[in-house]
Amino acid sequence: MSYRIGLVGKPSVGKSTFFNAATMNDVPEGAYPFTTIDPSMGEAYVRVECAGPEFDHDCTPNHGYCQDGVRFVPTKLVDVAGLVPGAHEGKGLGNQFLTDLNEADVLIHVVDFTGETDLEGEPTDDHDPREDIDFLEEELDMWYLDVLEKGIERYHSGYQGEDKAIETDLAEQMSAFGITEDEVKQVVLALELELDPDTWDEDDKAELAREIRIRTKPMVVAANKMDTAAAQANWEEITADPDYDHLTFVPVSAHAEKALKNGNEQGVLDYRAGDESFEVTADIPAAKREGLEQIREFVDAYGGTGVQQALETALFEELDAIAVFPGARNPTDEKSFLQDCFVLPDGSTAEDFAYFLHSDIGEGFLHAHDVRTERQIGADTELDHRDVVEITTTN
Repeated sequence: MSYRIGLVGKPSVGKSTFFNAATMNDVPEGAYPFTTIDPSMGEAYVRVECAGPEFDHDCTPNHGYCQDGVRFVPTKLVDVAGLVPGAHEGKGLGNQFLTDLNEADVLIHVVDFTGETDLEGEPTDDHDPREDIDFLEEELDMWYLDVLEKGIERYHSGYQGEDKAIETDLAEQMSAFGITEDEVKQVVLALELELDPDTWDEDDKAELAREIRIRTKPMVVAANKMDTAAAQANWEEITADPDYDHLTFVPVSAHAEKALKNGNEQGVLDYRAGDESFEVTADIPAAKREGLEQIREFVDAYGGTGVQQALETALFEELDAIAVFPGARNPTDEKSFLQDCFVLPDGSTAEDFAYFLHSDIGEGFLHAHDVRTERQIGADTELDHRDVVEITTTN
């Protein structure tokens, strides 16, 4: 599992319900602050069309599972606790929250779109969910700004006469965010700033910090509780607001996803995670059937519960990740064929894939083959989503 998705949100918005629905773990749920005290990590899954049917093969995955031609590939999901206003100043769980958050490659921000919880997670009426979105972005921006300013101090404290470049010091100071020297330079120039921090005012620094944050910590907003009229009304207004064009929104009902998965496990429903429909397969009490019909209305209207869609949007759209199958042109063991599927960064080459599988495989890399076409490909050939690749190595 090469990627880590961070799940974040203020108290009482359904974040733990989302986590449990995605992983089917038993993290405590409750409408009170700090239900989740420590970061909880679970195994969630993203869907990839299985390559097996193309080879008339029924795969038996080593990791995850395959169901009706859909491979469910594992990824790490971290439920990060402690988001409250002032987190960047140490309030709530403060620095621990930021540290846990920074270990995530992409964020899913769970927001209560009903507007029935305030910034502290307490019950209220007519709260604007935009305030929740804003305050998380502001917390992150202030955190990035603090690190950026330390980078500027580092630049100013360098040895006299040294040929210094501000992008070098900023990249070193902000290395934990995964940004390179060239990327820092690109952001500075894109904002039409000079490569000289002495020419930057406070607004310039804030804008630079925000832009670096947007580029290095991509985010999906999971608009939760969208099975309510209040949330749907807020959705129409917020997604039409140009101030939020930089964000991706996914309509979600974490409660509905968990109910459907529970029903499937209990044998009363036929439901596959992320599907746009489900079937009741057993006699159930009228009250439960009525509840399921309400869920059905939501699922029909939005094409699913949104939990699976949010995970996949985070990896495959925000991060532009790709899924690659290790394969063999002439498999000697039918059971081992297509046993794995891995999620890699966009732009990964055949040699990158070899190193991903094992350092020894990468060090002994000779060439690779596209198993579908049997065409030999070189070390620097970029792979595509759902490629099936055989690696030939001396090790």
